[in-house]
Amino acid sequence: MIKLPQISGQECVKALGKVGFIVKRQHGSHIILRRTKPFAQVVVPDHKELDKGTLRAIIRYAGLSVEDFLKLL
Repeated sequence: MIKLPQISGQECVKALGKVGFIVKRQHGSHIILRRTKPFAQVVVPDHKELDKGTLRAIIRYAGLSVEDFLKLL
């Protein structure tokens, strides 16, 4: 299993932006991102550090592999 780095919510949003996700809205500390083709919606907490499990779930919901996500950082 590939080890994930400690990143913030904003760094995660920037990385997902590189594969077509746009910020749709923000509700409190949760940023909702959406991509149209193929459709996907991801919620990223705007925290200083994302938990490893949370980051892994965000990557899975975005339809990416961990290797692909690490290349985006």
